[in-house]
Amino acid sequence: MATASVCIVTYNSASDIEACLHAVLRQTLRPEQVIVIDNASNDGTQAIVQRYAANEGLKGNILFISNVINNGFAGGQNQAIAQTDADYVLVLNPDVTLRQDYLAELVAFMESNPQVGSVTGKLVFGSDPSKMDSAGLGMRRTRQAYDLATDEPAANWSKPLEVFGVSGAAAVYRMAMIRDIQIDGQFFDEDYFAYKEDVDVAWRAQKLGWKASYIPSADALHHRGWKQGGRRSVPLFIRRHSYQNRWFTLIKNEPISWQLLWLIPLLTFVEAAKLAYILLREPGLLGSWPVIFKMLPAMLRKRKQVNRKMKEKRS
Repeated sequence: MATASVCIVTYNSASDIEACLHAVLRQTLRPEQVIVIDNASNDGTQAIVQRYAANEGLKGNILFISNVINNGFAGGQNQAIAQTDADYVLVLNPDVTLRQDYLAELVAFMESNPQVGSVTGKLVFGSDPSKMDSAGLGMRRTRQAYDLATDEPAANWSKPLEVFGVSGAAAVYRMAMIRDIQIDGQFFDEDYFAYKEDVDVAWRAQKLGWKASYIPSADALHHRGWKQGGRRSVPLFIRRHSYQNRWFTLIKNEPISWQLLWLIPLLTFVEAAKLAYILLREPGLLGSWPVIFKMLPAMLRKRKQVNRKMKEKRS
């Protein structure tokens, strides 16, 4: 029988983690292990997780690791994944509440479809479950990744679908795929710290022959917090990481092909417009560029490693 572990990274998640853990422990497919990595929270998150871990009947089922510094989402999830050898890993945000069959439905689908390396269920807004939060990741011609179906009626998204990738909010990854696409021993690129690391994984997995799917029979509530507000509600730290990580993802994954001939003018126009907007409205984002230039050699090296893996698979 297939096994699955749940990996959660917390950072000041006291308002969400209890509901998240309660739902995880009620899954019809009981997780082999629940691994919680806390990134130096100071709001009581650690006490809540420790209470769950110590409860009678749950001992040994929850592994709690408390970091003394914030290791980021990518680093924290890599820490968690390293603690398990289960067949499948559910990467879960603490602000997600799963329905009871979420894990069982997704694992059953993956067991029947060995070419699928990642899946997501139907994520709806916790504040309004009639509206979609995400049905997976899409990629526009401008190479802007986005959440499929956001704000659309959930009733309209009742059919399974092959997608570009899956959101890291509640994604089940096949362990065989995790090991196959790792670079420098990392599944999520820790140079990203947080944001768009799931897009990078999705693109890398696709290049190495893995598929991703959306399965609506599994559903969950996503309480997105600040993401339901406008850009002004998003801290500058987050906007910087999101902006620079998009460039990292392009540098690492955009293939050199004939399609690049028409893509370059399009990207040049789009990025010039973005830069003009940044200069006028969000000059704080300009601080991303020294980081992008500094990390360019590392990203090009990782690109070469992925391309080498692609050639090895084709030979």
